[in-house]
Amino acid sequence: MNVIDAIKSRISIRAFTDKPVAEQELRALLDIARWSPSGGNLQPWKVIAVAGAEKQAVSDFAQRTLMANMVGEADEFPIYPSGLEEPYKTRRYEVGEEIYALLGIARDDKAGRYGQVARNFLFFDAPVGLFFVIDRAMGNGQWAHLGMFMQTLALAAEAKGLGTCMQESWAMVRKSLHKHFNLPENEVVYCGMALGHPDRDAAVNTLRSKRAAIDEIATLKGFG
Repeated sequence: MNVIDAIKSRISIRAFTDKPVAEQELRALLDIARWSPSGGNLQPWKVIAVAGAEKQAVSDFAQRTLMANMVGEADEFPIYPSGLEEPYKTRRYEVGEEIYALLGIARDDKAGRYGQVARNFLFFDAPVGLFFVIDRAMGNGQWAHLGMFMQTLALAAEAKGLGTCMQESWAMVRKSLHKHFNLPENEVVYCGMALGHPDRDAAVNTLRSKRAAIDEIATLKGFG
């Protein structure tokens, strides 16, 4: 699979099979991702990978935390800005409704919707969960470089027949994750990622979210 095919075929996978991902497979993916762009070669990324009992332990404490407080822990890095305006507000609403429609969860089924949100913290049953960590001393540029690392990892996984779902939802328990992994004070967990073999029969994995047209996102000057 070439890089263009990988970009166009990659989607967020929200249902996985129980087929495991071997440690050597994960190491191979990380060996590719470490060549991601890095301004000044700072390489401001760290990864924590969990599987088996370690993954279960993370899922268990996350669900306990959210049972006590469904909105999650107060945090300095919110998932979305407050007062989200257009067109971003509509884009977020539409993709959420598309997901629930594929899952057959009605708009007034609050229990069903909460249940689907909770599946984030099971990594959608993926065999591997990844967490991405950055030093608090890093600036906006380095956070962007961490995103490049994540994208490279996701594309490498796609090329190998695996699927991923980038999960900012883990920010809801970021403080608890920091404590669970015994991270130093200068480090912060950005988000998670589910990694595994996609369930090709799951309706939710047919979602290809809409993208804005080129003329909506780009201004081209000086051509022709």
